[in-house]
Amino acid sequence: MKILKLFFLPLWLAVALGCSDNEDEKNDQEELDTAVKNIHENLQKDLNTDVPSLSVYVVSPKGTYFSTVKGTNGSAVTPDMYFRFASNTKNFTSAAILKMMQDGWLNLDDKITGNIPGTAVPYTPDGPDWNFPHKNQITIRQILQHNAGIYDLSNDISQYNVGGETYTDHMLETSPDHQFTTSEYVKLLTDHNLTYGAPNTVYHYSNTGFSILGEIVARIYSQKTNSAKTYGNYMYDHIVGPSSKKPLPIRFPELATDNQLPAPYIKGLIKYADHGEVTDKKNASAHIAEGNGIGTMVTLTEYIRTLMKGENVLYASTAELMRTSKGLATTSQYALGCSNFPGIGYGHNGATEGYLSLMTYDPKTDVSVIVLLPFWDLTSTAKFEKCLMTLNVTGLEVKKRLGY
Repeated sequence: MKILKLFFLPLWLAVALGCSDNEDEKNDQEELDTAVKNIHENLQKDLNTDVPSLSVYVVSPKGTYFSTVKGTNGSAVTPDMYFRFASNTKNFTSAAILKMMQDGWLNLDDKITGNIPGTAVPYTPDGPDWNFPHKNQITIRQILQHNAGIYDLSNDISQYNVGGETYTDHMLETSPDHQFTTSEYVKLLTDHNLTYGAPNTVYHYSNTGFSILGEIVARIYSQKTNSAKTYGNYMYDHIVGPSSKKPLPIRFPELATDNQLPAPYIKGLIKYADHGEVTDKKNASAHIAEGNGIGTMVTLTEYIRTLMKGENVLYASTAELMRTSKGLATTSQYALGCSNFPGIGYGHNGATEGYLSLMTYDPKTDVSVIVLLPFWDLTSTAKFEKCLMTLNVTGLEVKKRLGY
């Protein structure tokens, strides 16, 4: 009987503790559901329109949680459905550059006019079309930090536009299947002398800068393999594909014709003043290396957690460099393709037609948060900004509700 008692007491405690843990997890899930529901309701009130959905996926020491709210006209969302994660792609591009650094394939502080290590081939083409402002002063690190002064042709119309639109938007409207290239963008920089200033004198977010990084990745990989390679080839072979350290079903389409999201996918929606537009198809060739990624909430979580913990393609010290190496010109929270979202974590966010998302990991609490809002309200600038702000509001609130 003494033996039975010795065994019975721990078993009873284990059952009791298990019930307590389950009850706590249930309460946490209810807190999370309430928070997401309230944020969704408040957003609908602020915008005075139906919002198709708001979803969050959290992995923490307490457990894994998923919460989603569907609007009246929305569709159900699950964490393994595909969507376009837009500028979160920049963090993947940074991971590619930093892995190449680890492997001795490049030096972060090399000028982009310098030669790829071990070759007589420069990081960037040296023809006249690539002679854009301050090119010979710019380093790879500065482009990662958005401190290179490279004008953003995808977002900015202040120095160059076509009929009041960015070059990218104009081409997508007039020729939806146009195959974009980095050389095409760079020629515009050169021809129109477009620049924000010399490197490390001004911080300015630049999609075009990351397009140039994609070209650098392709040129280095081509040299190392002695064959023609693209940015997407390197990403598949070394960052996310079957032979990478942490294989993940993440894609980086490069062809204009590869425009359909894989199933199952979440439809994006844009609300204009006079109509709505579903955005499940997109010519992603306009955004190679800066916004062409496709994945799920689960795969983004697995990527950002393992990357920041030094369990993926980057050493822990390199992941720390990604989080902390900021340029002299910036007071922002941006480092090497990586932002610090105070109170939420490190990572990136993304905005592409009909999709808004946030991908973060907090090393202090071991909590990762993915937020997805597949909706843009373009009836006013203020309403679009309200949609964008919802990402951070959600990230902060769900961590608070879970006690972090």
